[in-house]
Amino acid sequence: MQFEAGPLLSQITTPEDLRKLPKSDLPQVCDELRQFIIDNVSVNGGHFGASLGVTELTVALHYVFNTPDDQLVWDVGHQAYGHKILTGRRENFHTNRLMGGISGFPKRSESPFDTFGVGHSSTSISAALGMAVASGYKKETHRQHIAVIGDGSMTAGMAFEAMNHAGDIPNNMLIILNDNCMAIDPNVGALKEYLTDITTSHTYNKVKDDVWNLLGKMSKFGKTAQEIVSKIENGLKATLLNQSNLFESLNLRYFGPIDGHDIDNLTTVLNDLKDIPGPKILHCITTKGKGYSLAEKDQTLWHAPGKFDKTTGEIHKKTYDDPQPPKYQEVFGHTLLELAEKNPKIMGITPAMPSGSSLNIMMRAMPDRAFDVGIAEQHAVTFSAGLATQGLTVFCNIYSSFMQRGYDQVVHDVCLQKLPVIFCLDRAGLAGADGPTHHGLLDLAFMRCVPNMIVAAPRNEQELRNIMYTASLDSFKNHEKAITIRYPRGEGVMPAWRTNFEEIEIGKGVQLVEGEEIAILSIGHIGNEAIAACEMAREQGLKPALFDMRFVKPLDEELLHRVFTQFKKVITVEDAAIQGGFGSAIAEFMVDNHYTSQLIRLGIADEIVEHGEQKELYALCGIDANGILAKIQVNVSSQTAKNNPKALVS
Repeated sequence: MQFEAGPLLSQITTPEDLRKLPKSDLPQVCDELRQFIIDNVSVNGGHFGASLGVTELTVALHYVFNTPDDQLVWDVGHQAYGHKILTGRRENFHTNRLMGGISGFPKRSESPFDTFGVGHSSTSISAALGMAVASGYKKETHRQHIAVIGDGSMTAGMAFEAMNHAGDIPNNMLIILNDNCMAIDPNVGALKEYLTDITTSHTYNKVKDDVWNLLGKMSKFGKTAQEIVSKIENGLKATLLNQSNLFESLNLRYFGPIDGHDIDNLTTVLNDLKDIPGPKILHCITTKGKGYSLAEKDQTLWHAPGKFDKTTGEIHKKTYDDPQPPKYQEVFGHTLLELAEKNPKIMGITPAMPSGSSLNIMMRAMPDRAFDVGIAEQHAVTFSAGLATQGLTVFCNIYSSFMQRGYDQVVHDVCLQKLPVIFCLDRAGLAGADGPTHHGLLDLAFMRCVPNMIVAAPRNEQELRNIMYTASLDSFKNHEKAITIRYPRGEGVMPAWRTNFEEIEIGKGVQLVEGEEIAILSIGHIGNEAIAACEMAREQGLKPALFDMRFVKPLDEELLHRVFTQFKKVITVEDAAIQGGFGSAIAEFMVDNHYTSQLIRLGIADEIVEHGEQKELYALCGIDANGILAKIQVNVSSQTAKNNPKALVS
């Protein structure tokens, strides 16, 4: 559904159009932009609160700076909807996050205004610094470079690494710290307290305003005045805040805090900062969800609420006559608490995703045993390793694609030391509308090659509960290995999911369907598509066998010897990268054991999969029930096909 933009916004196709407007029109532009976002997200879904919170900042940045020649980098990109609308994508915004439509995140191939592709946090300062240094090297001294980063993203080590480097080399970069005390969930940690100290120091802010007025008159007094004001301001920060300024100590000129919703002052300040050379940081205070009262009050819920009634605020949820399966993350959260109530050694860790992973269930019940460590995947892994050295049973829950950021720590700090950390990788496989930055396609490949690592993928909620239970037992520590348990985003398949716990033998698969001539080997949730494919094949007179391997490492070699002795054709199915993953593991087994069966591998090809609904992407990649059935059909013998004409129908 498309919405009409307001009278001013409808005139803006590019920021050049915005810059033609008088400054007095900017408040109305902000109102119309905010309303356009509310209209579209309420009907089409998507991220919500973050973009509302930076509406004024977005307009001010594109009004003051000559984008895209001046390069603007958004961190993560949850907050970039206003940016997309102002940069030529207003007419297509209704396709946001839909298959074939525009991306929900900035994307270089989509627009020259998207200077850097994002989706994972804390990359903006590094990227903008690289751009600034490149411009300096090319003598493009007129160009400005702006990184917009939230206080949540600022907690990541990468942001500090970039700031440390920025303060040590010549560059023309402005960091906008968008401080709203939120990521997806409320921010945690000492940095949050530090920023709060700055923003609530009335004495400092009052005196700072006088200093800022001096800075605005700098051009009248020259470089000497600039140096004097800098020293005065630094002294004020150190004296009035009773501590040195963190950013100034990194050689970043610090300005603020200022009201991030005051469009008039924002444009004035940004214009002033354009004339101040060197790396600098502007601290803006904003409210996530600004302009929509419900989003302001419950910022976690309204981060990405789905479709809703913009008038009443009622979030639309599908209703069903029969009980429906829960989300895998909910099964994880409730199961972990259930296990922790019985086992005092269990601890839970997540890097800034307590609601997304459902670790918040345990955090509410046992705050001393469940930790949100902030956007810091590397720290989450090594913190878990430290806990494990003391005999604790640690469940470290990280989204699959975010696990990529902590890989060195998995290898060096966990597996080399034979520590039994339990990695629960949420959003494994095709993650849906969030697209390629969030698809968890690489975990099977990069985890199975690490020594002292077990890799499991449950097919349903019962399997998830049982493998979690197995990994929580003291006897599991005898393996002296870590374990990766991967599961997808969204719903499972079992409405009655609260089953009794049963220990699973590590490395053992199960046969689900008896069959002849061709065998299917599946791993994880995608096995449910294989089950459906087998049912459809049976209706056509075909009889494929189906095995759920459950473990990619170690493989059930006893079962595989039986499969390759009995079947001359074998299909593997995985919702992961086909190179180096489950199918590759089966191929290696074949070669090592001199089997000559024909192997057909289904999975994600060596290419980027764009965004879309999970079912759409399963079909696109040929791993849904119909895609699996098609492979069964073309690989049955000619005699079978002759006896069953329907088997030839794709």
